[in-house]
Amino acid sequence: MHELKEYGAVGIEKCFNCGNCTAICPLASDEYPFPRSVIRRIQVGQEDRLEQQLDPWLCYYCGDCSATCPKGAEPGETMMAARRWLTGRYDWTGLARKFYTSLAWEIGSILLVALAVVVIILFFHGPLVTERVELNTFAPIEIVHLADWIMAGTLLFFIATNVFRMYWLTVLKDRSLKIPLSLYVKEAWHLLFNAATQARWSTCASDEQDPIEKRRKRNAWLTHILLVSGYGLMFFIIVFMLPWFQTDNIYPVHNPQRWLGYYATGVLLYGTVRALWGRAKKEFQMHRFSHPSDWIFPILLLSVTLTGILQHTFRYLGWPLPTYYTYVVHLAVTAPMLILEVPFGKWAHLYYRPLAIYFEKVKASARKHALSTTEAFAPAD
Repeated sequence: MHELKEYGAVGIEKCFNCGNCTAICPLASDEYPFPRSVIRRIQVGQEDRLEQQLDPWLCYYCGDCSATCPKGAEPGETMMAARRWLTGRYDWTGLARKFYTSLAWEIGSILLVALAVVVIILFFHGPLVTERVELNTFAPIEIVHLADWIMAGTLLFFIATNVFRMYWLTVLKDRSLKIPLSLYVKEAWHLLFNAATQARWSTCASDEQDPIEKRRKRNAWLTHILLVSGYGLMFFIIVFMLPWFQTDNIYPVHNPQRWLGYYATGVLLYGTVRALWGRAKKEFQMHRFSHPSDWIFPILLLSVTLTGILQHTFRYLGWPLPTYYTYVVHLAVTAPMLILEVPFGKWAHLYYRPLAIYFEKVKASARKHALSTTEAFAPAD
């Protein structure tokens, strides 16, 4: 319980397990009776049982449980802290645990990666053409794109190994289930569907009776969808389409290169500003308490967006040196956001959540399959 407090749990010692939080949650079920089950595991110190649970990932923190808790035990914050704790458990490097429990570690790592990027560019950049903007002379696209692929491969390695550890803890260690390979294939659509739509989150809004709260929850879901789409598009552009985007050619406004970039920029700007404004105002339950990671990731994302806008503006104005300098700053912010936040920080929630829903469906199908097999071979009366 004290360890979870390091990850942002608030008021957990006040909980006396009345079950109100589970009763009011639109996403809880008999098989996954959260937040109560998670809080109880934490209170009695069942670390092994907690790290095998999918429950924390099935919660989208609508805030109903905390708003109606009779003891003010903030069960929603405990679920959030449990997700951070699990991210640390899945990560075999130990960096996620360091980042979530030490602000100095996370800030220091961000600054170190940013400094490394600046130093590399300082020593290896191309000629500074000042008569006109020649970004690909200053930063040759072949070298930058190769660095992108190396970064993407490194991220894929860390993500894949951490995801396998999640799979080991939450599925393979459950010896009560034998899961045929066919069930993984059959339920795979849940992974893709929920990753793209965050559909479970929309359930929080559809079950809401209060029209004001219903609108707030739906807006939060839609904002998150837009933010994810912008981030996903940006990541895809960086890794797979960079030669098309980092170019000295100026395309007309109707060209897809322009409007794809503008869409990603627009939704990232809107989503990050809204997230930070909500945290600052503390108007809604989910924003009343903030862990440092709740600020660091959107600040990094906003910084990437703003430096990208500046670089784009200077490029179209034909200002060489401001374009090159903002490009360096842009890379210095983008690198730590991707290298550190994607496998070890808050961004990891974007793949752990749909994976948890997928594993939940696979395990439910396995239980149903086992039951039907048992009934088929049961002796007749």
